[in-house]
Amino acid sequence: MQDDVDALVRLLDLEPIEVNLFRGVSPDEDRQRVFGGQVAGQALVASARTVEEPGRMVHSLHAYFLRPGDPKAPILYEVDRIRDGRSFSTRRVVAIQHGRAIFNLQASFHDHEAGFDYQPQPRDDVPEPESLPDFKTRMEPHRERLGQWLDLPRPIDTRYVNGDPMSRSGQRSSSQLVWMRADGRLPDDPVLHACVVTYASDMTLLDTTLLPHGRSYFDGVQMASLDHAMWFHRPFRADEWMLYEQRAISSSSARGLAAGSIYTKDGELAVNVSQEGLIRPTS
Repeated sequence: MQDDVDALVRLLDLEPIEVNLFRGVSPDEDRQRVFGGQVAGQALVASARTVEEPGRMVHSLHAYFLRPGDPKAPILYEVDRIRDGRSFSTRRVVAIQHGRAIFNLQASFHDHEAGFDYQPQPRDDVPEPESLPDFKTRMEPHRERLGQWLDLPRPIDTRYVNGDPMSRSGQRSSSQLVWMRADGRLPDDPVLHACVVTYASDMTLLDTTLLPHGRSYFDGVQMASLDHAMWFHRPFRADEWMLYEQRAISSSSARGLAAGSIYTKDGELAVNVSQEGLIRPTS
């Protein structure tokens, strides 16, 4: 799957148009709207490319999905250099299509500093990712229902510890575990690894809000990301296995809130994520 990963790297490699202005495109796929992780990852790329202090890495981002993105049109990313301090930089990015904002993101970057170190311990009873079925294998029984979606390029390899959402339909729970990694080798640039994890973090988290109701995204539910927040704690490689611990927090007013913690294979807490989305029952 190296070709799919290389295509993801190209997707995140924005074209500079002018100072603080970049252009991104979407994959040539039959989608109704732009994948939220794509626009979040591209916006983070745009913000990072305006941070000139060497070694200053993103430590948090907060974003809102404002309108569905048009996958047939390019996306312009306009960066506002809000502040450059002695150890922190702050950026605001607005993604624009057809003259309207579809997404905005605020990101903060920080120099590495020594300090206190604490983290909760990850689960130690989780099966190895290689022992779990990949996407194609676990979804093959649903080929007729999924159609061409089953055969789309998938640069991110995801392995569900608790079974895929379709097979769990009707079973109620409040959490799930997902192994994930880029399905090929990435360049060593740590900014790119942060952007790839940003892209991947949007793939499974909102599904967690349906687990307490025994539903999946194929069970008559309209779903869309509304906002997304991430905190980056420790170094990681997005092309090595990471365990995404996800939990439902609340569902009300046709919205669901979920949170996730992403650990490296060695048990280091790398990233925390929180997301609210539309989960509107349609049947």
